Amino acid sequence: MAEIENSKDLISVLWSGADILRSKMDANEYKDYLLGIVFYKYLSDSFLIKVYDLLYDEKPSTLKEALEAYKEALKDESAEELKDQLSEECHYVMEPELTYTYFADAARNNSFNREQLQKGFNNIEQSDPIFADLFTDIDLYSNRLGAGDQKQSDTVASLIKEIDKADLLNSDAEILGNAYEYLIGQFASETGKKAGEFYTPQAVSKILTKIAISGQEDRKGLSVYDPCMGSGSLLLNAKKYAFAPEYIKYYGQEQNTSTYNLARMNMFLHGIVAENQHLRNGDTLDGDWPTGEETDFNMVLMNPPYSAKWSAAAGFLQDERFSDYGVLAPKSKADYAFLLHGLYHLKNNGTMAIVLPHGVLFRGAAEGKIREKLLRSGNIYAVIGLPANLFYNTSIPTCIIVLKKHRDGRDVLFIDASKKFNKGKKQNEMTDEHIDEVLALYSDRKTVEKESYLASFEDIEKNDFNLNIPRYVDNFEKEEEVDINALLQDMKKTDDELERVKSDFVSLLKELTSPDPDIISSLNDLIGKLEG
Repeated sequence: MAEIENSKDLISVLWSGADILRSKMDANEYKDYLLGIVFYKYLSDSFLIKVYDLLYDEKPSTLKEALEAYKEALKDESAEELKDQLSEECHYVMEPELTYTYFADAARNNSFNREQLQKGFNNIEQSDPIFADLFTDIDLYSNRLGAGDQKQSDTVASLIKEIDKADLLNSDAEILGNAYEYLIGQFASETGKKAGEFYTPQAVSKILTKIAISGQEDRKGLSVYDPCMGSGSLLLNAKKYAFAPEYIKYYGQEQNTSTYNLARMNMFLHGIVAENQHLRNGDTLDGDWPTGEETDFNMVLMNPPYSAKWSAAAGFLQDERFSDYGVLAPKSKADYAFLLHGLYHLKNNGTMAIVLPHGVLFRGAAEGKIREKLLRSGNIYAVIGLPANLFYNTSIPTCIIVLKKHRDGRDVLFIDASKKFNKGKKQNEMTDEHIDEVLALYSDRKTVEKESYLASFEDIEKNDFNLNIPRYVDNFEKEEEVDINALLQDMKKTDDELERVKSDFVSLLKELTSPDPDIISSLNDLIGKLEG
């Protein structure tokens, strides 16, 4: 219970930091400032806690105490040895005057200098390749922060003071990570369509992850890959359901540099050590990655951009990811290119789960040929239809396709979860109850009337390899039959009631009197019409 309270406190402090920037720029811009500065505080606080631990083998009571101890230690002859150890364990070393604790004190004393914060950013970025260009999107000299040097500095100082209220000293990685996830989710809600670049709603993430990890929860050294990772939220979900989360190896790629930086911060804030992060800023389809030692993974999770354009250049027919299929995904719809990329990187005994628009289930031409080949090879294991309007960047209904590399059998489980949602103001929401129902249908793998259908390969072949869910799961709700006699009786009762009311009304009108002959004449006309 205390953990939940700590998480709420942390969220409220971080969100109040957003209020400082909200009037100056839109959420898609201020998320970079807020999340970047929160991350810098995390690095600084973690560093000072580590310093104190190395010096005294215990946790400091305050960060100020840790900073003072660090200053003293740097005067000692063993200072270089301490710095070397810190560099090895943290992958960076901060000078005392570049710590967040120092900046926050300066901000409270009206002596904060944003050049020092910029210097701190540069210092981290140059410490280790894993931090390279991490703070690129935070422009401390932007006119959006205010008009002129003083106002801009004041805005940054206000943000630093507000975020300093967040107690990271007594918050574990899970609390901080969850608070960060919450912020990313809130930004996604505020930015609407732009959020599709970086965020998969948690309900969808949960279904994808629990399906892909099923049967592999106790694997030590589990590897998980997301070639379109966004902010990394989908990758990090594996940590929640694995029995040995500290050994998970994360592989992810993201084309948008700002989003890639967000994913790197997200990893650290969830306590993922640098050695287990393998993230890349690049175009997933144009150049295959990874191509080094580790190229296939236990879990592949994907929420790629829907029906995106790609080059579909003829040279890709020789690319190992696509060469077995004889055709390429069309230029105007890269959905199957993403799917085949993910499948290529799946281990023989792994599971892949990908979210795509429904068109991939029935479109013909090249997509139809790829789908038929996948079905003949037994690669498509399940198709799950999701409710419409779940995502921030599209209102269309989507589906999850579950794939296996090698398995016995070619049957496909169809699940219609399109009605499992609660209507929300902006987006529809799937509750834990809805999610559990979907997962139960998936694990039972059998036909349930109006909900699921286990189709044999022959069923699918008869349907010309069309996987449109209504062909297999009939969720049509028959309307209740109308009893005509009862309806006529109700209508007669209503007519009788209207006649009675009209009669009473006419009686009341007849009792009315007036000395004005015109009024009496109009009254008699009305009575005549009602009686006629």
